[in-house]
Amino acid sequence: MPETPQIQLPETPQLAQNITHFARALRQAGLPIGPGRVVDAVQAVAAAGFTSRLDFYWVLHACFVSKPEHRVVFSQMFRLYWRDPQFLEHMMAMLMPAVRGVQDERPARPGEKRAAEALLHGTQADQVPFDGELGTEIEFDASLTMSAEEKLRTLDFEQMSTDEVAQAKRILSQMTLPVQPLQCRRLMAAVRGPRPDWRRTLRDAARQGGEIQSMARAKRRLRWPNLVVICDISGSMSQYSRIILHFLHAVSNAQGAGWARVHGFTFGTRLTNITRHLAQRDVDAAVAAAGAEAQDWEGGTRIGQCLHDFNRDWSRRVMGQGAVVLLITDGLDRDDPVALAHEMQRLQLSARRLIWLNPLLRWQGFAPKAQGIRAMLPHVDSFRAGHSIASLKDLAEVISNPDDHGEKARLMAQL
Repeated sequence: MPETPQIQLPETPQLAQNITHFARALRQAGLPIGPGRVVDAVQAVAAAGFTSRLDFYWVLHACFVSKPEHRVVFSQMFRLYWRDPQFLEHMMAMLMPAVRGVQDERPARPGEKRAAEALLHGTQADQVPFDGELGTEIEFDASLTMSAEEKLRTLDFEQMSTDEVAQAKRILSQMTLPVQPLQCRRLMAAVRGPRPDWRRTLRDAARQGGEIQSMARAKRRLRWPNLVVICDISGSMSQYSRIILHFLHAVSNAQGAGWARVHGFTFGTRLTNITRHLAQRDVDAAVAAAGAEAQDWEGGTRIGQCLHDFNRDWSRRVMGQGAVVLLITDGLDRDDPVALAHEMQRLQLSARRLIWLNPLLRWQGFAPKAQGIRAMLPHVDSFRAGHSIASLKDLAEVISNPDDHGEKARLMAQL
């Protein structure tokens, strides 16, 4: 339950105007709020009153929140707007570059940066009142700081603002995921091939009366593998999965990227095949169709059961040609770890390479303590982070290098 402190009412209250401004900020942060909801909120607050400190929060929550993904932004917006008397200064400090030794270096909470950006929409930095008693004004030269695009590439998807998420999606739409072709057993004609083609040589000689005039050469055929992406869309992975689906759409529609075919699956409490939706050209329409197909979006997690369904129903269909599998999940599962380990082992044996992308690996103190992670880790070929644009860009080198194991060896030593 989010933190809901006692509301401090001013001497000259203007509650309707404050609720209206609060609704505008929520709309700026991405919540679909119109004038009708504002009127409903004012009337609901007037009817419910302030008999309990939780009433005001939940009344506004009932009027303004219509989807599960809006809860985090609403909670942070409510905390900043209705609780902190200096929320404007706090948000300005959060949006400006931190100065070491002056500003607390803590990452923004999920949704906090989007909430701050929405509340400051249309406000200039020079309009913020400055009180000399609150601190010392500091001037610094930011010309040598990291560029905005470079910061965006390393920024955690969970901590991005609304504009940063849009920029990240544009960058991901231009990225590709090339892969090296595979050599087949079958041969094909080649003028300077490394192997002699005895069958074609004898066939040509038969046309010349049995005399061998030249030696035909051959080389192995090349084929492209399939890419299978299995993405977790549970509540703890919702922000990451939405952006990763944009990246998957770009890979699916990239011409000449090298993949024979790209298959996409999502899972939370059940497995959903979204491959046909990724074939749509418009990325927003593709992601919307995939979200409508997956009814378990932002629900619970049953990794073991979903992998069992994949191994039983889809493994032979999509992984018969040495497919590379990308498993994107945080590994937080409460089902039987023995069954989960069995399904992971079966998936690894069916794939050419099994690469696990885990957003939790971004933390320096990450350790395989959860039972789901401990069950899955021994059965992957590579274990890497998947929380930023840079981590997704590194996938090209990971896939092309069969000796890359990421952080698997280090974490296996901690089991």
